[in-house]
Amino acid sequence: MPRALVGGFLRLLLVILGGAFFSPILAKDRAIEGPEPPVPPAVMSRDSRGLVTLRSTRHVEPIVLDGHLTELVYDEVPSISGFIQQEPLEGEPATEETEVWVFHDANNLYISARCWDSHLERMIANDLRRDGVSIYDNENFAVIFDTFYDRRNGFYFHTNPLGALWDGQVTDESILNGDWNTVWYVKTGLWADGWAVEMAIPFKSLRYQGSDGELWGINFRRKVQWKNETSFLTPIAAAYKGHGLWILSKAGTLVGHEPPPRNLNLELKPFVTSGSRTDLAAEEPYSNNLDADAGFDLKYGVTRGLTFDFTFNTDFAQVEADEQQVNLTRFGLFYPEKRDFFLEGKDNFGFGGIATSTARGAGGFGDLPVMFFSRQIGLAGDLVVPINAGGRLTGRAGAYTLGLLAIQTDGLQEAAIPTTHYGVFRLKRDVLRRSNIGVIGTYRSPAENTGGSNKLIGFDGNFSFYQNVNINTFYARTETPHRSGRDASYRGRFEYGGDRWGAELERLVIEENFNPEIGFVRRKDFERSLGKLRFSPRPRSIEAVRKFSFETSLDYFTNDEGQLETRVVEFLFQTEFESGDLISASYQRNFEFLDEEFDITDDVIIPVGGYHFSPVTAAYHFGRQRKVSGQLQVGAGSFYSGDKTEVLAEGRAEITSHFAIEPRVSINWVDLAEGSFTTKLFRARLDYMFSPRIFLGAFLQYNSQSNLAATNIRFRWEYQPGSDLFLVYSDGRDTLSSGFPTFQNRSLVVKFTRLFRF
Repeated sequence: MPRALVGGFLRLLLVILGGAFFSPILAKDRAIEGPEPPVPPAVMSRDSRGLVTLRSTRHVEPIVLDGHLTELVYDEVPSISGFIQQEPLEGEPATEETEVWVFHDANNLYISARCWDSHLERMIANDLRRDGVSIYDNENFAVIFDTFYDRRNGFYFHTNPLGALWDGQVTDESILNGDWNTVWYVKTGLWADGWAVEMAIPFKSLRYQGSDGELWGINFRRKVQWKNETSFLTPIAAAYKGHGLWILSKAGTLVGHEPPPRNLNLELKPFVTSGSRTDLAAEEPYSNNLDADAGFDLKYGVTRGLTFDFTFNTDFAQVEADEQQVNLTRFGLFYPEKRDFFLEGKDNFGFGGIATSTARGAGGFGDLPVMFFSRQIGLAGDLVVPINAGGRLTGRAGAYTLGLLAIQTDGLQEAAIPTTHYGVFRLKRDVLRRSNIGVIGTYRSPAENTGGSNKLIGFDGNFSFYQNVNINTFYARTETPHRSGRDASYRGRFEYGGDRWGAELERLVIEENFNPEIGFVRRKDFERSLGKLRFSPRPRSIEAVRKFSFETSLDYFTNDEGQLETRVVEFLFQTEFESGDLISASYQRNFEFLDEEFDITDDVIIPVGGYHFSPVTAAYHFGRQRKVSGQLQVGAGSFYSGDKTEVLAEGRAEITSHFAIEPRVSINWVDLAEGSFTTKLFRARLDYMFSPRIFLGAFLQYNSQSNLAATNIRFRWEYQPGSDLFLVYSDGRDTLSSGFPTFQNRSLVVKFTRLFRF
């Protein structure tokens, strides 16, 4: 990197270290944003704005977690109550009472809740998986802690009546990293008038500023799924939708909880793995290759806010297979990161108002560039490149958020991949009340297919004003051997996200030689202008309908010469029912110009030229309160030189509270002047949850576009919090041959990990 840039990074690092030194002192001077602390024996005070201050109660002996709330302390200490609806009637008292208690001892913070329910027989609870996505759509109770009291970032803990565990990190009130996992405990229980929950969260599992005069942000959420009602301890606007718990600027304040002073904060997690692998493409005749390996991950709390992670001989044997996708565009596919080492703290590296945890599907982020995408490390197409070692420093120091990453991968001689070094630097500074500015730098040596190195430097700003106004902007440049000039990307975006009205304006440019080799760019060399307008009334006169939404947008792409490449005009209508069901319909008027031939399949090539097409799509989403939920979508219309018809069906069928099936079927019938073809994608998950910490799942896939049938079976036993036993079987088969799909590869792996905390 240029010498001035390195010097600037060093100066910024000195500022960070200074913030880390002074942050415990500054923490003592912070003022409570809300009412004065309650006077014992009271545990809650509330002001005219609805903000609350809570007082934790010291409990000498550890609370026994059984989910019954029968200890004498629940009668002696007043409960916290008075939850307020977000949906369906914003600002009204919750219709089902929730009582909460906050306790602590020398090692743990305890959250207990009694969730009253007038119709317990209607309760929805069908997901026991660790971090199961359906937990949010069950009856559930959640708590979030803003341990730095910065009113922006927090740790999120969530459970349902089955005692499932779900934890995550919230960044900048807008990004949730559900892949963050820590050590905590929860038990739930039923009684005649509702269900109860008891959580124990070790202080050691959290990061915080200090101990004396400690202030934390806190909020609780209760969801009564059979009513489709969501409520919070503090008022949360309906405009925040399902992100209400993330809005820490509206959270309450916790005092009196006495977190311990900093200790060693060291975690060591060694692993051993053994397995058998067979790959027909690599050897013929093939044989079973037995192997064994070992390594470790280390985590050390450098300060109360900064954490250093180190990995040696990294192994990802337990990672679930990627979800197959059908791609009928001329742009690349995005596959989300699933490897544990890269998941925790990944949103510290988010840039320009986005983070990789928010991306899904073929488009991922659409056409936004991702400056750091960890799948570029250790993966090269279908090849796994060994990671020798890596380190990461992430967290907060005062008003700064830091991410530093250094990784070395081994070479693969058979694929002509050399030993490669990767580095990432990310720094953000909080400004104003809910905004930040930042810088990112990435480094890769050697660069792809060339000598020398690839570098990136970028600056961004994310600004939030009032309740619903957000502005995001960035500027970034890359440096790659033999690719000089026109190497920048920049963006400006305005969003108003009210409940009744919404609007977006965006300008994005990616120049021809912009090349972040540790990032992801779906489409290059374009200028994009986007405008969107939404109107979402809530009709009080129609009892079955909660909200209508009318939306129109224009997405406009040109090349550097001003020639139109893509234009998408869309009209969308959506109805959200009180039951949780949702129906939508959309019409698009599209234009696509191809400046070179497009191989949409191996046998069908679309020639150069301009194409108009107008798809119509309708979908119905079945609410999660049903035994069978999901969505059915159909679409039809012109497509390039012909027509396309598509059908998508996906959902979740609850067989028992322990067993569920999640199928997905996607079929496209394409009839073009150049030829006709059909794509078929079938996926199915079969999950059996023995308990919240013991899971058996099978993931079956068939993709006609890639001629692949794949099976992935995973058994996970978290035999103690943070320590796991994995048993993983995978195979892949080629479906081109006639008859039963031809075997291509398979593996059977056993992995054992053990967490030691000091």
